[in-house]
Amino acid sequence: MKPWHGIISDEEQRAYRAAGFGRPSGIGKRPALLIIDVQYRTTGTQPLPFFEAIKEFPTSCGDVAWHAVDNIALLLAEFRQRGWPVLYPHVAPKVHSEGGRLAEKVPAIMNVAAHGYDFVKEVAPQPGDVMLPKKHPSAFFATALTSHLIDLQADTLIITGCSTSGCVRSSVVDAFSLNFKVLVPEDAVYDRSRVSHAVNLFDMAEKYADVAPTHEVLETLRKI
Repeated sequence: MKPWHGIISDEEQRAYRAAGFGRPSGIGKRPALLIIDVQYRTTGTQPLPFFEAIKEFPTSCGDVAWHAVDNIALLLAEFRQRGWPVLYPHVAPKVHSEGGRLAEKVPAIMNVAAHGYDFVKEVAPQPGDVMLPKKHPSAFFATALTSHLIDLQADTLIITGCSTSGCVRSSVVDAFSLNFKVLVPEDAVYDRSRVSHAVNLFDMAEKYADVAPTHEVLETLRKI
């Protein structure tokens, strides 16, 4: 069952099929894993229901984040074993002068405690991983991500992390626009809204990426 089952109507899905959307783009030969914003500020330091989690960090997505972390860990283990590249686009600590429109829309993001920017230990970076601090939703905007991917000769991106409707989606669209093949493990991304999570996964699946459960993505990777 897809995450958008019961949210996107059968009629709407038929409309996309009739128009020719949603065809698979497949996988290349040189994948790279992006782990976006999997920091304690988006997960909390322990699995808690949403309204409990935001008492620690207002930007937390609650316990759905920890389910995704478990699946990201499976993908990360496969990449570690195969010696494939892992890249960490992440929000850097905010200072007042960098607020801009984001601070106007989401003031809480400007007051995250320092330990909220730490990476979740279960999927934390290791020496040799590419670290990409960013100030905006897309992992590509004003970062060296494209340059790193060219240097790595990557042709396929496995995009995981937070949030499905924000930084993940904007990174997927930019990756697609740059002609990378894109896979989104539907249970290795997370969002504070179930509906927004589902609708954005559906839209990405129809237009920009192949969307599948982590176990199917792993099966695909193991065929390379």
